[in-house]
Amino acid sequence: MSLLLFLGVLSASAQAEQKGTTEYVFQPHWYISDLLSPTAQIGVGYNFSKVVGLRLAVNAWQSKGVIKLDDNDIAAGLEYEGKWKWNYVAPSLEFTFNLSNIVCNYNPNRLLNVYALIGGGVNIGFKNDEAQDVEKQIAAYQNTNWYYDGKQNMRYLWNGTEVRPFGKAGLLFDFRVSDKVSINIEGNANTLSDKYNSKKAGNWDWYFNALAGLKINLGKTYTTKFTPDPEPEIRYVEKVVEKVVEVPAKVEVKPNSFKVRETEAEKIKDIADYLKQNPNAKVEVTGYADAGTGNNRINDRLAKQRADVVVKALINEYNISANRISFDSKGSRVQPFAENDLNRVTICIAE
Repeated sequence: MSLLLFLGVLSASAQAEQKGTTEYVFQPHWYISDLLSPTAQIGVGYNFSKVVGLRLAVNAWQSKGVIKLDDNDIAAGLEYEGKWKWNYVAPSLEFTFNLSNIVCNYNPNRLLNVYALIGGGVNIGFKNDEAQDVEKQIAAYQNTNWYYDGKQNMRYLWNGTEVRPFGKAGLLFDFRVSDKVSINIEGNANTLSDKYNSKKAGNWDWYFNALAGLKINLGKTYTTKFTPDPEPEIRYVEKVVEKVVEVPAKVEVKPNSFKVRETEAEKIKDIADYLKQNPNAKVEVTGYADAGTGNNRINDRLAKQRADVVVKALINEYNISANRISFDSKGSRVQPFAENDLNRVTICIAE
């Protein structure tokens, strides 16, 4: 059990490395159970769903009967108290209902599952010789038919083999050891006609069983389905600072320009709004220059100035904390866009 627990912890730790949701998918399956007490029971069942199953069980051993004297019998001088037992075999077909899954949803790793069972079958009684002996001894005790007149008498005495229908209901406690094996503790009540125990009592006869044993699952009882968490959304804001000189038909560029166009200023506000709406978010600001004009020294300065103007705008105009902003400049050594003029930009990535 310690080893199983240790392996379970390892499994949980390994799974924690992946962020996502594991769903347990129930698999219909067969199982067998073997239960013992003063009686014995063996069963074969099939779980159709996580709640409903069907079990064929055979219970067999002994039942016992007793006839006690009442005050009138004692006053009449009778002292005998009869006891007897007989054998039976009782096959039954029962529906099982997993109450734990109904109340707490399906979990194949749950330590304890509680089942309700209800059904019926036929009880085959035999070897009722002791009841025959009890009747003879009582009759010999006094030459009257006193035992036919009381509430409890041997009027339903039977011999040979008797087959009677019966109803059955109970609870089963299933303690999980592994996916294949569990320990079962079951209590059930069985009811038959008044003729089961040979004596007339004016009510249905009952016998009760308390059993313990093993249950073995055949095949897979469930499969797992892992759904990874979606990747965190990254918001990209492009082209905040762009070229300063713009001619409607032909683009002419002055190398030393790093001012923000009025049409682009709104994008800085968008970044600031996003950072205010997401207090844990940060922004990375990177300045670029186009490779078609200037040289590396000039372009390095321009790229840094283009990043710097955006950083200052976020801090001074929109009160964004400086520790939430990181910045860099690539000069003209990195060209994010295929078109030369589009590389006179600052690119901001907020996440």
